[in-house]
Amino acid sequence: MSEIKVNKISPRTNCGTTTLGDSGDTFTIPAGVSITNNGTASGFGATGAVSWDTTVKTSTFTATAGEGYFVNTTSGAITVNLPAGTAGAVVGIKDYANTFDSNNVTVAPNGSDKIAGVNSSDGLLSTEGIAVTFVFVDSTKGWLVTDSGLQSDLPTAEYITATGGTVLTCGNFKTHVFTGPGTFCVSSTGNPSGSNSVEYLVVAGGGSSGRYIVGGGGGGGFRTYTDLGSASPLNAPAKLPVSAQGYLITVGGGGAGIGTPGQSPAPGGNSQGNQGSTSSFSTISSAGGGSGGNDGAAGGNGGSGGGTGRNNSCAGQGNTPPVAPPQGQNGGDAPGGSNGGGGGGGAGGTGSASPNSPTPKIGGPGGSGSFVPDGFFGPTAPSYGQSPTPLAPNGRYFAGGGGGSSYDVCGYGGPMNNGGAGGGGAGTVARPGGSPISICDGVPGTVNTGGGGGGPGVSSGFSAAGGAGGSGIVVIRYKFQN
Repeated sequence: MSEIKVNKISPRTNCGTTTLGDSGDTFTIPAGVSITNNGTASGFGATGAVSWDTTVKTSTFTATAGEGYFVNTTSGAITVNLPAGTAGAVVGIKDYANTFDSNNVTVAPNGSDKIAGVNSSDGLLSTEGIAVTFVFVDSTKGWLVTDSGLQSDLPTAEYITATGGTVLTCGNFKTHVFTGPGTFCVSSTGNPSGSNSVEYLVVAGGGSSGRYIVGGGGGGGFRTYTDLGSASPLNAPAKLPVSAQGYLITVGGGGAGIGTPGQSPAPGGNSQGNQGSTSSFSTISSAGGGSGGNDGAAGGNGGSGGGTGRNNSCAGQGNTPPVAPPQGQNGGDAPGGSNGGGGGGGAGGTGSASPNSPTPKIGGPGGSGSFVPDGFFGPTAPSYGQSPTPLAPNGRYFAGGGGGSSYDVCGYGGPMNNGGAGGGGAGTVARPGGSPISICDGVPGTVNTGGGGGGPGVSSGFSAAGGAGGSGIVVIRYKFQN
């Protein structure tokens, strides 16, 4: 193999042409060899590709065929003069500083050349971040745009960044738990390739029971969305988009109990329970649980309805105000002849009626709460929603209804006056010394579950304290890494 080593190759005559090889020959550039172009290259990129000039253009200039240019119009509008059109010539232009929308680029054809078939007409680039490739086809159409695009057409994965509440991390997800008022502060919204929307659980405060033969308090409104399997049937159809801002979090308190627990002897009286308070996050609002109805009166409406008092068939209505999927169920009634109150409704089931018979004189059980998979919180979470104990495998319950009042029965061992999962029981806390054994305070709904308060056990001439509703909770979950 022959080898020639020289410092310079020049044509035989001044301004002549030097040809490398003949048609069909191949020249190989070994690895590690660099070729620097300090002049004008023609014919390269003539099949629709450009070689990008990394010298950023900041003023009007004339383009060279086969080259692409990064154009910065921060200081003002710029004109790019196209070269004389020859078939296959190509020029590229890219918005360097995302300013083409405020300071446009005028694309001017050479002489009588056309752009898109229009003779001697300028083009205008006015879209922020755009990149455009022009190819000269022929004298009929002149320069045509073969492709254009934006940087956003090829996004990188970005994720939500946020603070607020108690933050739990499980794998690639973060969960923010609010057991009281606070702010969910989003500093980065991410994008669809990473995350830009959140899963949520919003549970309102449960309603309380009243005094005498009353219904159980309704569970707080329950609204949720999660991507996890085995989610509640009340799962919403979509996650919630978020933007970079602070979202005020409201966590509803449970309805106040009626009467003073442990008071002995208890004064008589016939009182309605209290409704729980609303919980909210962004556009999601859950209504407080309905109040337990007093003797002979209807239960209150709410997220889930309160149970009725004795001798009444008008149970409190759940899902009030109405949303889809429904945020809760109706309370139970207590038809004429019954001697107990109806159970409060829960997110996962209606409250049960008090048996229509004189014996045993027990209230109806509360409706069950709704199920949330453990993975929504992660394995390191405290015992949010741990009611009743033990739980069903792999999940927690929220917004169960309170059980209705019993009459002349305290701590009844059967299931009939139990609170629903996530709610309060009925008449299971006996009064201290001297009180009739048949008089018992209602059990409150579990804190931060939205459970309804349980109805008390009562006896002729005496009544006990009705159980307070459990406070609500707001939980937000999103992907923060991959």
